[in-house]
Amino acid sequence: MLICCKVKIDLFKVFFSVRFSVMTEPSIQTIKENIKRIAKSLGFSDCRIAEARTADHAERFREWVDDGCAGDMKWLERNIDRRVSPTEVLFGANSLICMALNYYPGEQSQRDDYRIARYAWNEDYHDLIDDKLKDLNIALEEMGGSQRYYVDTGPVLERDFASASGLGWNGKSTVQIHKEYGTWTFLCEIITTLKLEPDPPLRDHCGKCTQCIDNCPTNAITGPREMDARRCISYLTIEHAGSIPLEFRTLIGDRIYGCDVCLEVCPWNRFAKISQETKLHAREAIFKYQLVDFLSLTDESFRDLFAKSPIKRIKRNKFLRNVCVALGNVGKIEHIDQLQKLLAEESDQLITEHAQWAVEEIQRRTFS
Repeated sequence: MLICCKVKIDLFKVFFSVRFSVMTEPSIQTIKENIKRIAKSLGFSDCRIAEARTADHAERFREWVDDGCAGDMKWLERNIDRRVSPTEVLFGANSLICMALNYYPGEQSQRDDYRIARYAWNEDYHDLIDDKLKDLNIALEEMGGSQRYYVDTGPVLERDFASASGLGWNGKSTVQIHKEYGTWTFLCEIITTLKLEPDPPLRDHCGKCTQCIDNCPTNAITGPREMDARRCISYLTIEHAGSIPLEFRTLIGDRIYGCDVCLEVCPWNRFAKISQETKLHAREAIFKYQLVDFLSLTDESFRDLFAKSPIKRIKRNKFLRNVCVALGNVGKIEHIDQLQKLLAEESDQLITEHAQWAVEEIQRRTFS
């Protein structure tokens, strides 16, 4: 990996020395074109530029947080001024370089007994994209820029700036939609002091469609571009730290990590293409497991199985909580023995509470 990174850096230096040798001061347009070329060479699907200014939905975001819609995601309540204004993050910020990476892995490997959100079928995209951003940052420093870069981890309203740059538009589900890749993209951004010409935004192409709203299992999409995270299955199975409320357990169905429903039903996915990034395709080792097999995972085997996967971030207890809920919804009478074994051996109350619920639900479905 270090060798590959060095090769990339050397290539960037050669590229710029040749490119800029014919002109003492490259134009803003030339710099912008070079940035987009490098982003593409690093594997990004699209790259566009937005002005570093206050986010369009800054006040709406403040209201959303004040209404408690962020649930347990307390980090969204911190640094709000920085989150809505890139100039608060980086002194002298002029531009945001907004990028999308297509992650669509296709339909393969989805099992009959459980579902995992497609973005988590293989390696953690945070690590993968962060490496690409580091390389791009080196090139930007060669151009004289100072930067901060983030992939889901920094105080940036990324969908606002992605929309402002023309990197798709924000759909009624609040998910960003790209004309070529549909809903299956990761977003990331680099805040830079380089002054770059912004790209024009796209208009909203959702029209009268309400498929995402109509099909949300928990009615988490409370209106066009309005999301109550506390009702969202992705939030409940990933971000929520405690017991899953009873009102949502049966609605979660067989989902053990995240939810793709609002993405799957979007008509713009008819243009979706399989990602060229093979590290995001399905990892066979995970999908060899049957749902009930996950109950036998120890802390160590959980870490081994989900090494480099985003699933590792929720840790074993929350993952088994989710598995127990799914078993309660789709499990069979023969699975009660494994659940009872877990109840006898497990000390984590979060797991045992949901395991007991699963046993009772399977019995209720079987004997009612």
